[in-house]
Amino acid sequence: MTHHLSAGKARSGPYSVLVTPESAGWGYSGLRVLPLEPGGSHAFGTGDSEWIVLPLAGSCTVTVDGTAFRLTGRDDVFSGVSDFAYAPRDARVTVDSPGGGRFALTGARCGRRLPARYGPASSVPVELRGTGDCSRQVNNFGAADVFECANLIAVEVITPGGNWSSFPPHKHDEHRPGEESELEEIYYFEFTGHDGTPGLGYQRVSPSGRGRGTDVLAEVRDGDVVLVPDGWHGPSMAVPGHHMYYLNVMAGPGDDRAWLIRDHPDHAWVRDTWPDRPADPRLPLYTAAERSV
Repeated sequence: MTHHLSAGKARSGPYSVLVTPESAGWGYSGLRVLPLEPGGSHAFGTGDSEWIVLPLAGSCTVTVDGTAFRLTGRDDVFSGVSDFAYAPRDARVTVDSPGGGRFALTGARCGRRLPARYGPASSVPVELRGTGDCSRQVNNFGAADVFECANLIAVEVITPGGNWSSFPPHKHDEHRPGEESELEEIYYFEFTGHDGTPGLGYQRVSPSGRGRGTDVLAEVRDGDVVLVPDGWHGPSMAVPGHHMYYLNVMAGPGDDRAWLIRDHPDHAWVRDTWPDRPADPRLPLYTAAERSV
């Protein structure tokens, strides 16, 4: 199976990216990226999955079973935190965008039906992880301990040009109570350009001895997707001069909806060096109070 889907490879119908549990060959995680022209509208049924509608660029109104949530959104993923809307399983959803834009639909199969809700940008914790050239910014809009979902976990990560994130390499491909979760993961990438030159980066996933023995070393660009059913994932490397953004979507069979990871034993020591180094002064690129539209 191909675990690196370059831009366009996962295009289907109205979606520039469509990853389903069936297309990924796993059980739970899904992602759709929906571009809309000004005045555009799209309707879908949530089926057996819960969804968060997250503006990547632009604003929209998300209507869930007749209840409307107006999302202010943002210019792009590098300009600010976005508000979002949650739609439960077995619901009917419409996304309308008078000005047009690009919207991520992060999803997970689940058995429990929660109420539809609005997530304000002001409630999204912006976290700095790592230090030095391992510094990155995490927008925890759908983190397990931040926003209630039945099964879905979703966050945004921004890595400044020249830095490494998803490092030390880590995994979450087996259930070890209190130590590691079993979670399928999707990475969706965007980059800043420079003088008309598109950005790029690199993504590594190496076999952990579990599952399919996933092994990926990919050059990634705008709109690319990497599927991680198992394995040590990381580093995610942003080339100098181009900031890297990735959207992580995770879900699995566990009942506790927890993100518990195990670091690669060869590289776990890197975490011990972080307290002695400052965070990259370029971070945070923005906070929840500084979004731009």
